[in-house]
Amino acid sequence: MAFPYTQIRRDLHRIPEPGFQEFKTQSYLLDYLSTLPSERFELKTWRTGILVKVKGLAPKRLIAWRADMDGLPIREETSYDFQSEHEGFMHACGHDMHMTMGLGILTHFVENPIADDLLFVFQPAEEGPGGALPMLSSEEFNEWRPDYIFACHIAPEYPVGTIALKEGILFANTSELFMDLKGLGGHAAYPHRANDMVVAASHLVTQLQSVVARNIDPLDSVVITVGKIEGGTKQNIIAENARLEGTIRTMSMESMAKVKGRIEALAKGIEAGFECKTAIDYGSNYCQVYNDPALTRDFMEWAREESDVQVIECKEAMTGEDFGYFLSEIPGFLFWLGADTPYGLHHSRIEPSERTMQVGINLVTQYLTWLSQQANQSA
Repeated sequence: MAFPYTQIRRDLHRIPEPGFQEFKTQSYLLDYLSTLPSERFELKTWRTGILVKVKGLAPKRLIAWRADMDGLPIREETSYDFQSEHEGFMHACGHDMHMTMGLGILTHFVENPIADDLLFVFQPAEEGPGGALPMLSSEEFNEWRPDYIFACHIAPEYPVGTIALKEGILFANTSELFMDLKGLGGHAAYPHRANDMVVAASHLVTQLQSVVARNIDPLDSVVITVGKIEGGTKQNIIAENARLEGTIRTMSMESMAKVKGRIEALAKGIEAGFECKTAIDYGSNYCQVYNDPALTRDFMEWAREESDVQVIECKEAMTGEDFGYFLSEIPGFLFWLGADTPYGLHHSRIEPSERTMQVGINLVTQYLTWLSQQANQSA
């Protein structure tokens, strides 16, 4: 019986949930897993995530595949007749497809076992507050700690049948940025009796841009974006409070530390200049996605020679992905999987091609089979 990837993806698309609140999603995945022969795999849950170990025929290694589970706080505007049933939330980053592919690959190896054991990691909270790091350190994960770990992410800009990746750093180090300013409110007619936090916040936004322009090597890559600013309550009241919300992205941990140092110095300057108080919260921090060079090179060579996909060696991106925490301790890689849609990730109208999933399932099942055969032939 063919794996019903279209129906599963559409079912999951209807129930996007925030990080560590993927209760319906977890239940759906567990219900599907209960239809497979239980003697072929073992299962554990971790918070709202799931770990599934598929038994190999003559296991010498444990190879892992990760799929993320959470949705995004976005109001869906697609043309689908299977839109989100959770108002204000949407699978706008392909996690519904990632989970579906994970189930498809898992099902294949339950029915067609290979020598090695396989671990399927359904990880919550990738979009925030970050599920990979606590899962990586959990007792459940470490009881089944894999020798290798792999993942993919859909890529709207590439056509279906294309993968893109590179050796070394693929995604950036990222940090959230929340800055609160507190001054003294007052009547708009008497500005000298108040400390205006709209003005202070405006100066701070401008100064933050100088960090990239004047404190970072121009050959380095750093982004500071303030995506949201709040301040004040009414047009004739001087704002006592203001809040900036943004993101920092760098290609090295050293640059991240330098950027944060400069932001903290600028905040102290704002305090002195506008007689106010500031507070900084860096929220969720994700480390870079660093693809193991040897494994990535071997995979790219195999894919060019043995698979039907087109392989593109891409450039690194300022995208953030907490899969980087797994790769910081376990050899592996992540690759982009072409999904052919004009709208980008995190867009309310993104409609990735569903053909992408069959390409991904076929590619990964073939690769993991080959990887297991290579190890056993050389043993």
